[in-house]
Amino acid sequence: MFLNCHSYHSLRYGTISIEDLVRKAVDLNIRTLALTDINTVTGIYDFYRLCEENHIKPIVGVDVLVENEQYYICLAKNAKGIAETNRLLTDHNCEGIEIPKTNPSLENTLVIYPLENIPECLLEHEFIGIRENELNLLVRPELKKMIDKMVILHPVTFNGTEEYELHKILRAIDGNTLISKLTENDHCQNTETFVDKKKLLSAYKIYPQIIENTKYLVNSCSFDFDFSTPKNKKHFTDSRENDFKLLKELAYIGLERRYPDGDADAKARVEKELGVINQLNFCGYFLITWDIVQYSNQMGFMHVGRGSGANSIVSYCIGITDICPLELDLYFERFLNLNRKTPPDFDLDWSWKNRDTILEYIFDKYGKDHVAFCGTNVEFKSRSRFRELGKVFGLPKEELDQLSKKTRDQHDQNSIVHEIYKYEKLLIGFPNQRSMHSCGILISEEPITNYSALEFPPKEFPIVQFDMYTAEDIGLEKFDILSQRGLGTIKDTVKLIEEKRGITVDIEDTRISKNEAKCNEFLSIGKTIGCFYIESPAMRGLLRRLKCENYKVLVAASSIIRPGVAQSGMMREYIFRHNHPDQFEYFHEVFEKELGETYGIMVYQEDVIKIALHFGGLSAADGDVLRRAMSGKGRSLSALQKVKDHFFESCKELGHPEQLSQEVYRQIESFAGYSFCKAHSASYAVESYQSLYLKAYYPIEFMVSAINNGGGFYRMEVYVHEAKMSGATIHNPCVNLSEFQTTVYGTDVYLGLMHIEKLEATTKQFIPEERKNNGDYRSLEDFVKRVSIGIETLQTLIFIGAFRFTGKQKHELLIEARFLFSKGQHKTKIISLFDEPQKDYQLPLIHRDKFEDAFDEIEILGFTVSNSIFDLLKTKYRGHILVKDLLKYHKRQVKMLAYLISRKHVPIKKKNHPGKKDDMYFGTWIDAEGQYFDTAHFPDSLKQFPFKEGGIYLLLGTVEVDYHFPTVTITKMAKMPLIPDPRYSMDQEKSLEIERSLREDVSMTSRKPYPQQHEIGLPRQRM
Repeated sequence: MFLNCHSYHSLRYGTISIEDLVRKAVDLNIRTLALTDINTVTGIYDFYRLCEENHIKPIVGVDVLVENEQYYICLAKNAKGIAETNRLLTDHNCEGIEIPKTNPSLENTLVIYPLENIPECLLEHEFIGIRENELNLLVRPELKKMIDKMVILHPVTFNGTEEYELHKILRAIDGNTLISKLTENDHCQNTETFVDKKKLLSAYKIYPQIIENTKYLVNSCSFDFDFSTPKNKKHFTDSRENDFKLLKELAYIGLERRYPDGDADAKARVEKELGVINQLNFCGYFLITWDIVQYSNQMGFMHVGRGSGANSIVSYCIGITDICPLELDLYFERFLNLNRKTPPDFDLDWSWKNRDTILEYIFDKYGKDHVAFCGTNVEFKSRSRFRELGKVFGLPKEELDQLSKKTRDQHDQNSIVHEIYKYEKLLIGFPNQRSMHSCGILISEEPITNYSALEFPPKEFPIVQFDMYTAEDIGLEKFDILSQRGLGTIKDTVKLIEEKRGITVDIEDTRISKNEAKCNEFLSIGKTIGCFYIESPAMRGLLRRLKCENYKVLVAASSIIRPGVAQSGMMREYIFRHNHPDQFEYFHEVFEKELGETYGIMVYQEDVIKIALHFGGLSAADGDVLRRAMSGKGRSLSALQKVKDHFFESCKELGHPEQLSQEVYRQIESFAGYSFCKAHSASYAVESYQSLYLKAYYPIEFMVSAINNGGGFYRMEVYVHEAKMSGATIHNPCVNLSEFQTTVYGTDVYLGLMHIEKLEATTKQFIPEERKNNGDYRSLEDFVKRVSIGIETLQTLIFIGAFRFTGKQKHELLIEARFLFSKGQHKTKIISLFDEPQKDYQLPLIHRDKFEDAFDEIEILGFTVSNSIFDLLKTKYRGHILVKDLLKYHKRQVKMLAYLISRKHVPIKKKNHPGKKDDMYFGTWIDAEGQYFDTAHFPDSLKQFPFKEGGIYLLLGTVEVDYHFPTVTITKMAKMPLIPDPRYSMDQEKSLEIERSLREDVSMTSRKPYPQQHEIGLPRQRM
């Protein structure tokens, strides 16, 4: 009887989760239930499964609304019916085809119209829904004659009075209006909740035909879905046999290329893998991935195949990955094993500049009817919940800011705020909007609209309406097509080296960058700014603590920095054992045998599986459950909990001490979703090393490319500084020497016009194009004649020094610009056959403060180029100690002057308050010589001496050298004043603005505090 139920996937409308919807039906003994969310099928598969588990007949469909007007409800008679409805919505969402208000062309779908939208002619499969409160209208002759086409319509949208108010709040949020301004048409009726089935039927008993029609509809719907069969594109060629034949041929061609001297182990591994791949029917999946990579190679793009796919030697041989699994003893079963029923994941990275080209190829090659991105449900985040609710209740902006930015104990406690608290709690976990998965592509055998309607988010690639978990549940495995800036930096550096130096670097030959003395030296001292994955302060600190001097240690470092390893305390233990290999024993022979390379510590996902199997005695099937949980495939830690009992029972049978078993399982559990497989770490390490090779041997070109690819972990200023530290002379943008991007001439680096934010994008592109086509700009007047530009933009270019080639002072150029624009030359290019030079006026020489240029640069670029930021300090003091001296001051107090680069917030356990957290920060700074160092700021210090945003600080603290890596634990600090801005010497307030605008990078984390040494509890003696 309930043929129009909405879940919270009816975005900003429904208030009931799928689980609650089915649970409520069970409580009321409802045996048939229909899910008809508004314009979406997001929840139908979870709904179907839950109904089947609870012996409820599931009916699925869609409530079709256009601009908040209900057209009709579609109920699928079968799988074809939901596909029809999906195509109706897809044509509207993606092609702009208007949804017909009546009589849609749907052959396998039952259609129910509300009374407000009865068509002139009702087709055989079309009905009219009549609500209980509308029954009294059936006395009308025009309605009475249609009773034989009417069915019971009792929509369900909310549970209880509180949720009805929440529904109205959601409607107000959707309409961006106050809840007090909603009209009756803006929200559902207050009857749209579950009622007793018998009571509902009794209301219709005088119209038995309506009840019979409703039963007919229910009996006509029989949606059935097979979750067990793969839905991905089955074959790359025309058959499974030919797929295997092609994959085998490609694998053996690649085997000869990768191992030219012959390798019996490699050949045996290829044969073994091909057997498993064929047995699992995954040949097509491999070949589609190979095809995408082949296209990339033809286009001259650089890619990285990473993730567990790099465990496969077949992947390596056919060019999907560049990691030799024999070299690193990579565990093929982590990638594919006979217990696995779903295709494996290939994670493929391209430069952020090339990814869209790859995506267009995939959509063109495999057809837009068969390709779409995974969707993702974006929930109401904590801050947005407070802000959206505050707007609905009419709070002014100041109070909205307080609600969304401050903690609860800082909020004004009044009746409206308490109402907001109540509904904020109810909104937790609610989807707010659908978005595109960052990288997951689905390629289906049947048209993808058989499974979902498609939507078109702003990025212009269609998405399905469900997320990756649902996609996997129904048998659609994603291809991960990712983008990153690191590959763009590497590719652009190689191109720049060839262009500027005439040197060809084959950076994809990974042999050149795995054992370079200079690279190893850079690694050991953390000289890695700009290098993919290894440039963050935490990673540079780890490299120094490990004194990382080779590729294999870098592979381990890439994984132990991950939250799972660090959270379990294994990062700290690994550092200890790496530095003191003679001060521990393997506490069990399994750990020595399986994890000897990593000192008996679980570092990779494979390590966890090995220990679960060989120490814990778990089955291979349980090992696969662990793999899925650690890959983020499980929706929660519940996947791990299922194997927990087996683990402890087996450990007991094997005679392991209970304390040891508890500790080992604690580590296993902490890994879920937050660790790398070894192949993934190896792939990252290769790219890190490629970056490092270029940084070590071609530092200026590398940093220029990093700048042009948008940097990485830090703000742009840091990469410009690093280029300077690498030997470059940095120049401000110049209309005659700069391009759109930053460029280099020998050791002279000219910042690109892209860095001038106030310049329009088209102008940034046009200036160098015009110069290339018609020669250098000869003067300011010549520039104004050739480039369409406004006076304010021209002044910005003058202030940044873009016309310094004229030899004129800035004030002269500003006066000249005003004169030129007074003649009406602004915004119009002047075309003249006879180019008359402007009269040369003699202007008085004006004294300019030597630091005015620096303040111009900070205002326009965000950082100073012509001076060091330290030159702008009021004080001449530069600190007692410089970075180069820190290692000599272990446990001693130092006073330093430093410029703030970045700070990271981390929580720590609050003293004397178990379960509560305090704030702590790690800071990264540069000293007056431009060298980097790190600081730790504990709560006691921060309360008295907090950060006051970007700038230069005087620091007092104690040096702690932890395994070759010095950190200064700060006891006091104070922000140091700059000289007043000389451009505003007559205005004290304005003269301080630039100082207040100095930037910093702040990163926040809400992770649990890392355990201290005494809390890890891992024994260092044999047990």
